[in-house]
Amino acid sequence: MAAHARWTQLLEILGEERRIDVLEAAERLNCSAATIRRDLDELARQNLLTRTRGGAVVSAVAYDLPLRYKVARRADEKLRIAKAAAELIPSGSTVGINGGTTTSEVARELAMRPGPAGESGGITLTVVTNAINIANELAVRPHVKIVVTGGVARPNSYELVGPLVNSVLDNLALDYTILGVDAVHPRLGTATHDESEAGANRALAECANKVIVVADSSKLGRRAFALVCEMSAVSVLVTDKDAPRDIVEEISGRGIDVLCV
Repeated sequence: MAAHARWTQLLEILGEERRIDVLEAAERLNCSAATIRRDLDELARQNLLTRTRGGAVVSAVAYDLPLRYKVARRADEKLRIAKAAAELIPSGSTVGINGGTTTSEVARELAMRPGPAGESGGITLTVVTNAINIANELAVRPHVKIVVTGGVARPNSYELVGPLVNSVLDNLALDYTILGVDAVHPRLGTATHDESEAGANRALAECANKVIVVADSSKLGRRAFALVCEMSAVSVLVTDKDAPRDIVEEISGRGIDVLCV
């Protein structure tokens, strides 16, 4: 097996299980333990994991695994969250959506639902996004109008970032923005690991009438490097049933609707 193929499989294991054991990985990939150790050393050099004695774990430093390696993590919860968030968006709305695994599922839910009864063609939803994977998937839906911001693409998340994002969003007004974030803290707000993504996501939030944050329970109570928005800017948080009760109560106490699905 080629090195890049092994790295992909190792990162997929890491995305699903949060840790890797050298001997176990060697057996699963049908190669030597020495090869796995070299692979893990190289991935650590690229800041994609943290080496431990006998294996590796998700990096203790805040960073993003490439999106394709995160899809399988808490997949059932993300699907439930996506369905609940999509139900909050009425037909005819203008919706901002940033990049991420959960927001991508929300976009699919919005694109697949039927239009209003009796409607014959036409646009039923306008989606404004800085995520090129979401734009690519929804562009073939004739009833969805897609507006893509400018910007520089980040390979880890497929998000467009930089001043070109703001140059588009400064001239738009959105009914809703659906935000996927890396951390939701009752007092510190919503945050992500990359400051450029945070800036783009903040711009999407600021031009919306209502902000809906979608985040599974593993992200609640956590901190991340770059602030996206204060909790006062959030109207609704959609999370899963494993959300810590004390954190849910604290967020609800700030006047935010919390849906645990």
